[in-house]
Amino acid sequence: MAVTAAMVKELRAATDAPMMDCKKVLVEADGDMAKATELLKERGIAKAAKKADRVAAEGLAGFKIADDFSKATVVEINSETDFVAQNEGFQNLVKATTEEIYNNQPADVDALMASDFGATFTDAVTKIGEKIEVRRFGTLTADATTALNGYIHSNNRIAVVVIAKCDSEKTAEGMRDTLKQVAMHASAMKPTTLSYKDFDAEYVETETKGRIEVIKKDNEELARLKKPLKNVPLYISMSQLTEEVLAEAEADIKADLAAQGKPEKIWDKIVPGSLARFISDNTTLDKEQALLDQTYVLNDKLTVAQAVEEAAKALGGTAEITEFIRLEVGEGIEKKVDDFAAEVAAQMG
Repeated sequence: MAVTAAMVKELRAATDAPMMDCKKVLVEADGDMAKATELLKERGIAKAAKKADRVAAEGLAGFKIADDFSKATVVEINSETDFVAQNEGFQNLVKATTEEIYNNQPADVDALMASDFGATFTDAVTKIGEKIEVRRFGTLTADATTALNGYIHSNNRIAVVVIAKCDSEKTAEGMRDTLKQVAMHASAMKPTTLSYKDFDAEYVETETKGRIEVIKKDNEELARLKKPLKNVPLYISMSQLTEEVLAEAEADIKADLAAQGKPEKIWDKIVPGSLARFISDNTTLDKEQALLDQTYVLNDKLTVAQAVEEAAKALGGTAEITEFIRLEVGEGIEKKVDDFAAEVAAQMG
């Protein structure tokens, strides 16, 4: 089997061994990556020690949920390379760590590593030979009237758990399927918080100014191309739409209807829809980042909150999502970029 530069790059990233040594063992192993890795370890070439300057931004998510849906745990464990994340030893470590957290519920990563399991984790990392770390985890628990469910994506890099407070045990049991669908929604739509009410006022103000500037710049280019301009919103979150703001918006809508000569007797049929559009146009931050306020992927006429409310109503009860945890591997980590391709090409030339 021909040894390619990409194969050498992958082995070097996984073992931190010199490139020419990587090339030699790959030739000896006829391109078998696992066998080549073992050859490097046998010869003492692969470096197993952790390096502080290496960035662990790959890895896997762990997910465990109780058979009775009373508890669920999600975990993110990072590795330096995707190659190691596909290693059976690493996958077993993720499972074992998830079980440990689920069963014993340590307060944080430091508490986990200070426990008896910490030594087990360190031993496994030494054997794998790459920088590996537990980045974060969370567990949610449910009582009799709390619905709980979750989802782990097929790539094992995104895990979500969601809970909702319900009016009865019957409703809680009936809502589990809906909550799994909401967890799948959250996996795809990447909410960062539960509701617009959670946003910090300073954050909303900064985001508002930034988004308006972006749209203005976009409009300059659209004007140059003689294309329709984008609407420049005054606001981006429901947290900004005070009673005064909404009253002013309603007054503007009515003034516009009067200017158009619309009969006042039909205004009550037009104003609610126009006001709803105003709110929609001026809550873009909520729809992007707040789970309850996002447009539900399974029914774009409803928000997630409305979809949950309707599902509970169909069961004859009420339900409200009160918490969720979403972990995506590597989210927010700045990856170190190395031009391995050029380096490998130079060595193999």
